[in-house]
Amino acid sequence: MLTATENERLTQVGPGTPMGALFRRYWHPIATTGELAESPTKVIRLLGENLVLYRDRSGTYGLIDQLCAHRRVDLSYGIPEEQGLRCMYHGWMYDETGQCIEQPFEETVHPDGRFKEKVKITAYPVQELAGVLLAYMGPAPAPLVPRWDLFVWDNVMRDVGTTVLPCNWLQCMENSLDPVHVEWLHAYYTNALLDPHGRADIPQRPNLAPWRVRQHGKISFDLFERGIIKRRTFKPSPGDLGTTEADPEWTSGHPIVFPNMLRVGSSFEYRVPMDDTHTLHLVFSAYAMPPGVTAPVQDTVPRYDVPLFADDGTCIVDYTLGQDMTAWWTQGPVARRDLEKLGQSDVGIILFRKLLQVQMAKAEAGDEVMNVFRDPIENEQLALFSEYQPGGEVSRANLWVRQASQYSPVVPEIDRLYAIATA
Repeated sequence: MLTATENERLTQVGPGTPMGALFRRYWHPIATTGELAESPTKVIRLLGENLVLYRDRSGTYGLIDQLCAHRRVDLSYGIPEEQGLRCMYHGWMYDETGQCIEQPFEETVHPDGRFKEKVKITAYPVQELAGVLLAYMGPAPAPLVPRWDLFVWDNVMRDVGTTVLPCNWLQCMENSLDPVHVEWLHAYYTNALLDPHGRADIPQRPNLAPWRVRQHGKISFDLFERGIIKRRTFKPSPGDLGTTEADPEWTSGHPIVFPNMLRVGSSFEYRVPMDDTHTLHLVFSAYAMPPGVTAPVQDTVPRYDVPLFADDGTCIVDYTLGQDMTAWWTQGPVARRDLEKLGQSDVGIILFRKLLQVQMAKAEAGDEVMNVFRDPIENEQLALFSEYQPGGEVSRANLWVRQASQYSPVVPEIDRLYAIATA
Protein backbone atom coordinates (compact mmCIF):
# COMPACT_ATOMS: atom_id res chain seq x y z
CA MET A 1 0.00 0.00 0.00
CA LEU A 2 1.18 3.49 -0.83
CA THR A 3 0.34 6.70 0.99
CA ALA A 4 -1.76 9.26 -0.85
CA THR A 5 1.35 11.42 -1.26
CA GLU A 6 3.39 8.53 -2.68
CA ASN A 7 0.55 7.73 -5.08
CA GLU A 8 0.55 11.32 -6.33
CA ARG A 9 4.29 11.17 -6.98
CA LEU A 10 3.85 8.09 -9.16
CA THR A 11 0.80 9.28 -11.07
CA GLN A 12 1.11 13.03 -11.62
CA VAL A 13 2.88 13.75 -14.93
CA GLY A 14 2.45 17.48 -15.53
CA PRO A 15 5.25 20.05 -15.67
CA GLY A 16 7.15 20.36 -12.41
CA THR A 17 6.19 16.92 -11.05
CA PRO A 18 8.78 14.20 -10.31
CA MET A 19 7.13 11.64 -12.60
CA GLY A 20 6.61 14.28 -15.24
CA ALA A 21 10.33 15.05 -15.11
CA LEU A 22 11.15 11.37 -15.56
CA PHE A 23 8.78 10.92 -18.51
CA ARG A 24 10.28 13.98 -20.16
CA ARG A 25 13.54 12.04 -20.55
CA TYR A 26 11.92 9.73 -23.14
CA TRP A 27 10.57 9.84 -26.68
CA HIS A 28 6.82 9.14 -26.81
CA PRO A 29 4.74 7.91 -29.79
CA ILE A 30 1.99 10.44 -30.46
CA ALA A 31 0.68 9.82 -34.02
CA THR A 32 1.44 8.20 -37.38
CA THR A 33 2.67 9.77 -40.58
CA GLY A 34 -0.51 8.60 -42.27
CA GLU A 35 -2.65 10.71 -39.95
CA LEU A 36 -0.72 13.85 -40.87
CA ALA A 37 -0.91 12.95 -44.56
CA GLU A 38 -4.71 12.95 -44.27
CA SER A 39 -4.89 16.08 -42.12
CA PRO A 40 -1.83 18.34 -41.62
CA THR A 41 -2.59 19.22 -37.99
CA LYS A 42 -3.57 17.22 -34.93
CA VAL A 43 -4.25 18.32 -31.35
CA ILE A 44 -1.95 16.48 -28.94
CA ARG A 45 -2.35 16.21 -25.18
CA LEU A 46 0.95 14.97 -23.74
CA LEU A 47 2.26 15.05 -20.16
CA GLY A 48 -0.33 17.63 -19.19
CA GLU A 49 0.38 20.05 -22.06
CA ASN A 50 -1.88 21.03 -24.97
CA LEU A 51 0.03 21.04 -28.25
CA VAL A 52 -0.45 20.94 -32.00
CA LEU A 53 1.37 18.45 -34.20
CA TYR A 54 1.70 19.63 -37.80
CA ARG A 55 3.32 18.77 -41.10
CA ASP A 56 4.32 21.69 -43.32
CA ARG A 57 4.40 21.57 -47.11
CA SER A 58 8.09 20.71 -47.17
CA GLY A 59 7.39 17.57 -45.09
CA THR A 60 8.84 18.91 -41.83
CA TYR A 61 7.00 17.95 -38.63
CA GLY A 62 6.55 20.31 -35.71
CA LEU A 63 5.01 20.07 -32.25
CA ILE A 64 4.18 23.49 -30.86
CA ASP A 65 1.92 25.20 -28.32
CA GLN A 66 -1.73 24.88 -29.27
CA LEU A 67 -2.33 28.62 -28.91
CA CYS A 68 -0.90 31.45 -31.00
CA ALA A 69 1.15 33.99 -29.04
CA HIS A 70 -0.74 36.88 -30.63
CA ARG A 71 -4.41 36.49 -29.68
CA ARG A 72 -4.36 32.94 -28.29
CA VAL A 73 -6.19 31.30 -31.19
CA ASP A 74 -6.14 27.51 -31.65
CA LEU A 75 -3.35 26.70 -34.10
CA SER A 76 -4.83 23.31 -34.96
CA TYR A 77 -6.96 25.31 -37.41
CA GLY A 78 -3.81 26.85 -38.88
CA ILE A 79 -2.54 26.73 -42.46
CA PRO A 80 0.55 24.64 -43.30
CA GLU A 81 3.02 26.63 -45.40
CA GLU A 82 6.31 25.66 -47.02
CA GLN A 83 8.30 26.30 -43.84
CA GLY A 84 5.88 26.40 -40.94
CA LEU A 85 2.32 26.69 -39.64
CA ARG A 86 0.41 29.94 -40.17
CA CYS A 87 -2.25 31.15 -37.76
CA MET A 88 -5.47 31.61 -39.70
CA TYR A 89 -6.50 34.63 -37.58
CA HIS A 90 -3.85 37.23 -38.48
CA GLY A 91 -1.27 35.24 -40.43
CA TRP A 92 1.49 34.92 -37.87
CA MET A 93 3.62 31.91 -38.78
CA TYR A 94 5.74 29.57 -36.63
CA ASP A 95 8.44 27.09 -37.55
CA GLU A 96 9.12 23.73 -35.87
CA THR A 97 11.21 25.41 -33.15
CA GLY A 98 8.24 27.58 -32.13
CA GLN A 99 9.91 30.70 -33.52
CA CYS A 100 7.59 33.25 -35.11
CA ILE A 101 8.98 33.77 -38.61
CA GLU A 102 6.28 35.99 -40.15
CA GLN A 103 3.94 38.75 -38.91
CA PRO A 104 2.39 40.11 -42.14
CA PHE A 105 0.77 43.36 -40.96
CA GLU A 106 3.51 44.17 -38.46
CA GLU A 107 6.09 43.78 -41.20
CA THR A 108 4.07 46.06 -43.48
CA VAL A 109 4.00 48.82 -40.87
CA HIS A 110 7.58 48.29 -39.71
CA PRO A 111 9.55 46.66 -42.56
CA ASP A 112 12.75 46.73 -40.55
CA GLY A 113 11.15 45.76 -37.25
CA ARG A 114 12.38 42.82 -35.16
CA PHE A 115 9.17 42.11 -33.27
CA LYS A 116 8.85 38.59 -34.66
CA GLU A 117 12.29 37.66 -33.37
CA LYS A 118 11.03 38.27 -29.83
CA VAL A 119 8.04 35.93 -30.22
CA LYS A 120 8.57 32.24 -29.60
CA ILE A 121 6.13 29.63 -28.34
CA THR A 122 6.73 26.24 -26.74
CA ALA A 123 7.99 23.62 -29.20
CA TYR A 124 9.32 20.09 -28.92
CA PRO A 125 11.30 17.97 -31.40
CA VAL A 126 9.54 15.29 -33.45
CA GLN A 127 11.10 12.33 -35.23
CA GLU A 128 9.67 9.57 -37.41
CA LEU A 129 10.47 5.86 -37.10
CA ALA A 130 8.64 3.06 -38.95
CA GLY A 131 5.73 5.35 -39.73
CA VAL A 132 5.32 6.48 -36.11
CA LEU A 133 5.86 10.08 -34.98
CA LEU A 134 7.55 10.44 -31.60
CA ALA A 135 8.03 13.53 -29.45
CA TYR A 136 10.62 14.48 -26.85
CA MET A 137 9.81 17.06 -24.17
CA GLY A 138 12.89 16.89 -21.98
CA PRO A 139 16.23 18.63 -21.46
CA ALA A 140 18.74 19.04 -24.26
CA PRO A 141 20.51 17.30 -25.78
CA ALA A 142 17.75 14.91 -26.77
CA PRO A 143 18.69 11.22 -26.68
CA LEU A 144 18.34 8.99 -29.72
CA VAL A 145 14.93 7.59 -30.62
CA PRO A 146 15.19 3.96 -29.46
CA ARG A 147 15.29 1.60 -32.43
CA TRP A 148 13.52 -1.33 -30.78
CA ASP A 149 13.60 -4.46 -32.92
CA LEU A 150 10.01 -4.38 -34.21
CA PHE A 151 10.61 -0.89 -35.58
CA VAL A 152 13.51 -2.01 -37.77
CA TRP A 153 12.67 -5.59 -38.75
CA ASP A 154 12.68 -6.38 -42.46
CA ASN A 155 9.92 -8.10 -44.44
CA VAL A 156 7.03 -7.26 -42.15
CA MET A 157 3.76 -5.36 -42.42
CA ARG A 158 3.00 -2.86 -39.67
CA ASP A 159 0.02 -1.13 -38.15
CA VAL A 160 -0.83 1.01 -35.13
CA GLY A 161 -3.97 0.67 -33.01
CA THR A 162 -4.91 3.39 -30.52
CA THR A 163 -7.34 3.95 -27.66
CA VAL A 164 -7.74 6.98 -25.39
CA LEU A 165 -8.41 5.65 -21.90
CA PRO A 166 -10.05 7.73 -19.14
CA CYS A 167 -7.53 6.72 -16.49
CA ASN A 168 -3.98 7.23 -15.28
CA TRP A 169 -1.11 5.55 -17.14
CA LEU A 170 0.07 3.58 -14.08
CA GLN A 171 -3.12 1.51 -13.91
CA CYS A 172 -2.39 0.30 -17.44
CA MET A 173 1.26 -0.39 -16.78
CA GLU A 174 0.86 -2.21 -13.47
CA ASN A 175 -1.34 -4.75 -15.24
CA SER A 176 1.78 -5.93 -17.08
CA LEU A 177 3.42 -6.78 -13.75
CA ASP A 178 0.45 -8.88 -12.69
CA PRO A 179 0.65 -12.34 -14.34
CA VAL A 180 -2.01 -13.99 -12.18
CA HIS A 181 -4.81 -11.86 -13.65
CA VAL A 182 -4.50 -13.88 -16.88
CA GLU A 183 -6.17 -16.98 -15.46
CA TRP A 184 -9.02 -14.94 -13.97
CA LEU A 185 -9.69 -11.88 -16.13
CA HIS A 186 -9.00 -13.60 -19.44
CA ALA A 187 -9.69 -17.31 -18.92
CA TYR A 188 -12.21 -17.66 -16.08
CA TYR A 189 -14.07 -14.45 -16.92
CA THR A 190 -14.30 -15.28 -20.63
CA ASN A 191 -15.78 -18.67 -19.77
CA ALA A 192 -18.21 -17.00 -17.38
CA LEU A 193 -19.39 -14.75 -20.21
CA LEU A 194 -20.18 -17.87 -22.23
CA ASP A 195 -21.97 -19.60 -19.34
CA PRO A 196 -25.73 -18.95 -19.29
CA HIS A 197 -25.51 -19.11 -15.50
CA GLY A 198 -22.42 -16.91 -15.33
CA ARG A 199 -22.53 -13.44 -16.94
CA ALA A 200 -24.79 -14.02 -19.91
CA ASP A 201 -26.37 -10.63 -19.14
CA ILE A 202 -23.34 -8.94 -20.74
CA PRO A 203 -23.89 -8.58 -24.51
CA GLN A 204 -21.94 -11.15 -26.49
CA ARG A 205 -19.63 -10.33 -29.38
CA PRO A 206 -18.57 -12.63 -32.21
CA ASN A 207 -14.96 -13.10 -31.08
CA LEU A 208 -15.72 -14.67 -27.73
CA ALA A 209 -14.39 -18.24 -27.44
CA PRO A 210 -13.71 -20.55 -24.46
CA TRP A 211 -10.36 -20.32 -22.69
CA ARG A 212 -8.41 -23.09 -21.04
CA VAL A 213 -7.98 -22.06 -17.41
CA ARG A 214 -4.36 -22.58 -16.38
CA GLN A 215 -3.54 -21.96 -12.73
CA HIS A 216 -0.25 -20.30 -11.91
CA GLY A 217 2.22 -22.31 -9.87
CA LYS A 218 5.06 -19.83 -9.39
CA ILE A 219 5.78 -16.27 -10.43
CA SER A 220 9.04 -14.38 -10.31
CA PHE A 221 10.44 -11.03 -11.43
CA ASP A 222 13.98 -9.97 -12.23
CA LEU A 223 15.47 -6.62 -13.11
CA PHE A 224 17.37 -6.53 -16.40
CA GLU A 225 19.03 -3.74 -18.36
CA ARG A 226 15.80 -2.73 -20.14
CA GLY A 227 13.30 -3.12 -17.29
CA ILE A 228 11.75 -6.16 -15.60
CA ILE A 229 11.41 -9.80 -16.72
CA LYS A 230 8.18 -11.50 -15.69
CA ARG A 231 8.36 -15.31 -15.25
CA ARG A 232 5.70 -17.91 -14.48
CA THR A 233 4.89 -21.61 -14.32
CA PHE A 234 1.48 -23.25 -14.67
CA LYS A 235 0.15 -26.12 -12.56
CA PRO A 236 -0.75 -29.45 -14.20
CA SER A 237 -4.45 -29.97 -14.84
CA PRO A 238 -6.59 -32.57 -16.67
CA GLY A 239 -5.30 -32.70 -20.24
CA ASP A 240 -2.50 -30.21 -19.49
CA LEU A 241 0.93 -31.17 -18.17
CA GLY A 242 1.51 -27.61 -17.02
CA THR A 243 4.92 -25.94 -17.26
CA THR A 244 8.13 -25.94 -15.26
CA GLU A 245 11.14 -23.71 -14.85
CA ALA A 246 12.54 -25.40 -17.96
CA ASP A 247 9.82 -23.92 -20.20
CA PRO A 248 9.98 -20.59 -22.10
CA GLU A 249 7.48 -18.90 -19.79
CA TRP A 250 10.21 -19.10 -17.16
CA THR A 251 13.52 -19.34 -19.05
CA SER A 252 12.76 -16.55 -21.52
CA GLY A 253 10.11 -14.74 -19.57
CA HIS A 254 8.21 -11.69 -20.63
CA PRO A 255 9.85 -8.23 -20.81
CA ILE A 256 8.34 -5.07 -19.38
CA VAL A 257 10.35 -2.28 -20.99
CA PHE A 258 10.86 0.74 -18.76
CA PRO A 259 9.12 3.07 -18.32
CA ASN A 260 5.84 2.43 -20.17
CA MET A 261 6.06 -0.31 -22.79
CA LEU A 262 5.13 -4.00 -22.88
CA ARG A 263 6.46 -6.40 -25.51
CA VAL A 264 3.84 -9.03 -26.45
CA GLY A 265 4.79 -11.37 -29.28
CA SER A 266 5.19 -9.16 -32.33
CA SER A 267 3.62 -6.07 -30.74
CA PHE A 268 4.61 -3.21 -28.49
CA GLU A 269 2.01 -1.73 -26.16
CA TYR A 270 2.79 1.85 -25.15
CA ARG A 271 0.95 3.52 -22.27
CA VAL A 272 1.54 7.20 -23.05
CA PRO A 273 0.46 9.65 -20.30
CA MET A 274 -1.68 12.40 -21.80
CA ASP A 275 -2.30 13.87 -18.36
CA ASP A 276 -3.03 12.55 -14.88
CA THR A 277 -6.38 11.01 -15.86
CA HIS A 278 -6.01 10.09 -19.54
CA THR A 279 -3.73 7.66 -21.33
CA LEU A 280 -3.04 7.06 -25.00
CA HIS A 281 -2.80 3.29 -25.36
CA LEU A 282 -0.89 2.54 -28.57
CA VAL A 283 -0.33 -0.93 -30.02
CA PHE A 284 2.44 -1.08 -32.63
CA SER A 285 2.58 -4.42 -34.47
CA ALA A 286 5.03 -5.89 -36.97
CA TYR A 287 3.56 -8.92 -38.73
CA ALA A 288 6.11 -11.38 -40.12
CA MET A 289 5.53 -12.83 -43.56
CA PRO A 290 5.27 -16.58 -44.19
CA PRO A 291 8.42 -18.23 -45.61
CA GLY A 292 9.14 -17.21 -49.19
CA VAL A 293 6.70 -14.28 -49.18
CA THR A 294 7.82 -10.67 -49.60
CA ALA A 295 5.88 -8.12 -47.61
CA PRO A 296 3.81 -5.70 -49.72
CA VAL A 297 5.09 -2.12 -49.73
CA GLN A 298 3.23 0.08 -47.26
CA ASP A 299 3.14 3.70 -48.36
CA THR A 300 2.05 4.60 -44.85
CA VAL A 301 1.61 2.58 -41.67
CA PRO A 302 -2.17 2.52 -41.07
CA ARG A 303 -3.65 3.60 -37.76
CA TYR A 304 -6.91 2.09 -36.54
CA ASP A 305 -9.15 2.53 -33.51
CA VAL A 306 -9.18 -0.13 -30.80
CA PRO A 307 -12.60 0.47 -29.23
CA LEU A 308 -13.25 0.50 -25.52
CA PHE A 309 -17.04 0.80 -25.67
CA ALA A 310 -19.70 -0.78 -27.86
CA ASP A 311 -22.51 1.25 -29.43
CA ASP A 312 -24.75 0.43 -26.48
CA GLY A 313 -22.24 1.97 -24.06
CA THR A 314 -21.05 -1.30 -22.51
CA CYS A 315 -17.38 -2.25 -22.44
CA ILE A 316 -16.21 -4.60 -25.19
CA VAL A 317 -14.90 -7.62 -23.31
CA ASP A 318 -14.74 -10.35 -25.97
CA TYR A 319 -11.00 -10.00 -26.51
CA THR A 320 -7.96 -9.86 -24.28
CA LEU A 321 -7.02 -6.21 -24.57
CA GLY A 322 -10.64 -5.14 -24.20
CA GLN A 323 -10.83 -7.03 -20.91
CA ASP A 324 -7.59 -5.42 -19.74
CA MET A 325 -8.69 -1.91 -20.66
CA THR A 326 -11.97 -2.43 -18.79
CA ALA A 327 -10.07 -3.50 -15.68
CA TRP A 328 -7.80 -0.45 -15.93
CA TRP A 329 -10.29 2.35 -16.36
CA THR A 330 -12.88 0.98 -13.92
CA GLN A 331 -10.35 1.54 -11.11
CA GLY A 332 -11.23 5.22 -11.52
CA PRO A 333 -9.38 8.17 -13.07
CA VAL A 334 -6.52 7.62 -10.59
CA ALA A 335 -6.52 4.41 -8.56
CA ARG A 336 -6.61 4.84 -4.77
CA ARG A 337 -3.46 2.90 -3.95
CA ASP A 338 -3.68 4.12 -0.38
CA LEU A 339 -6.72 1.84 0.00
CA GLU A 340 -5.40 -1.29 -1.73
CA LYS A 341 -4.55 -4.58 -0.03
CA LEU A 342 -1.60 -6.19 -1.85
CA GLY A 343 -0.82 -9.91 -1.71
CA GLN A 344 1.84 -12.33 -2.90
CA SER A 345 0.64 -12.06 -6.50
CA ASP A 346 1.58 -8.37 -6.44
CA VAL A 347 5.34 -8.66 -5.94
CA GLY A 348 5.96 -7.50 -9.52
CA ILE A 349 3.89 -4.39 -8.99
CA ILE A 350 5.84 -3.58 -5.85
CA LEU A 351 9.14 -4.05 -7.72
CA PHE A 352 7.97 -1.78 -10.55
CA ARG A 353 6.99 0.98 -8.14
CA LYS A 354 10.41 0.77 -6.50
CA LEU A 355 12.08 0.99 -9.92
CA LEU A 356 10.01 4.06 -10.76
CA GLN A 357 11.07 5.71 -7.51
CA VAL A 358 14.76 4.97 -8.18
CA GLN A 359 14.58 6.38 -11.70
CA MET A 360 12.59 9.44 -10.55
CA ALA A 361 15.37 10.21 -8.08
CA LYS A 362 17.94 9.95 -10.89
CA ALA A 363 15.95 12.35 -13.04
CA GLU A 364 15.63 14.81 -10.15
CA ALA A 365 19.40 14.63 -9.61
CA GLY A 366 20.07 15.26 -13.31
CA ASP A 367 21.55 11.78 -13.85
CA GLU A 368 20.97 9.53 -16.87
CA VAL A 369 17.96 7.25 -16.50
CA MET A 370 17.20 3.74 -17.74
CA ASN A 371 16.68 3.18 -21.49
CA VAL A 372 18.09 6.50 -22.66
CA PHE A 373 20.35 5.86 -25.65
CA ARG A 374 23.06 8.10 -27.05
CA ASP A 375 25.39 5.65 -28.83
CA PRO A 376 24.27 5.14 -32.46
CA ILE A 377 26.00 1.77 -32.66
CA GLU A 378 24.23 0.43 -29.56
CA ASN A 379 20.97 1.89 -30.89
CA GLU A 380 21.17 0.31 -34.35
CA GLN A 381 18.74 -2.44 -33.30
CA LEU A 382 17.70 -2.92 -29.68
CA ALA A 383 16.79 -6.58 -29.42
CA LEU A 384 14.06 -7.78 -27.08
CA PHE A 385 12.52 -11.18 -26.42
CA SER A 386 9.27 -12.80 -25.44
CA GLU A 387 8.04 -16.03 -23.93
CA TYR A 388 5.90 -16.31 -27.06
CA GLN A 389 8.96 -16.49 -29.31
CA PRO A 390 11.76 -18.20 -27.34
CA GLY A 391 13.77 -18.89 -30.47
CA GLY A 392 13.63 -15.30 -31.64
CA GLU A 393 11.19 -16.06 -34.48
CA VAL A 394 7.68 -14.67 -34.71
CA SER A 395 5.20 -17.39 -35.59
CA ARG A 396 1.82 -16.92 -37.23
CA ALA A 397 0.14 -18.17 -34.06
CA ASN A 398 1.30 -15.35 -31.77
CA LEU A 399 0.38 -12.45 -34.02
CA TRP A 400 -3.10 -12.33 -32.53
CA VAL A 401 -2.18 -12.98 -28.94
CA ARG A 402 -3.80 -9.73 -27.80
CA GLN A 403 -6.46 -9.70 -30.54
CA ALA A 404 -6.49 -5.91 -30.97
CA SER A 405 -5.53 -6.67 -34.56
CA GLN A 406 -9.07 -7.92 -35.25
CA TYR A 407 -9.77 -4.22 -35.91
CA SER A 408 -6.73 -3.75 -38.15
CA PRO A 409 -7.02 -3.00 -41.89
CA VAL A 410 -3.75 -4.92 -42.44
CA VAL A 411 -4.72 -8.32 -41.04
CA PRO A 412 -7.01 -9.43 -43.92
CA GLU A 413 -4.11 -9.06 -46.35
CA ILE A 414 -1.82 -11.01 -44.02
CA ASP A 415 -4.44 -13.77 -43.76
CA ARG A 416 -4.58 -13.89 -47.55
CA LEU A 417 -0.80 -14.17 -47.84
CA TYR A 418 -0.66 -16.97 -45.27
CA ALA A 419 -3.49 -18.81 -47.01
CA ILE A 420 -1.61 -18.70 -50.31
CA ALA A 421 1.67 -19.75 -48.71
CA THR A 422 0.15 -22.73 -46.93
CA ALA A 423 -2.18 -23.90 -49.73
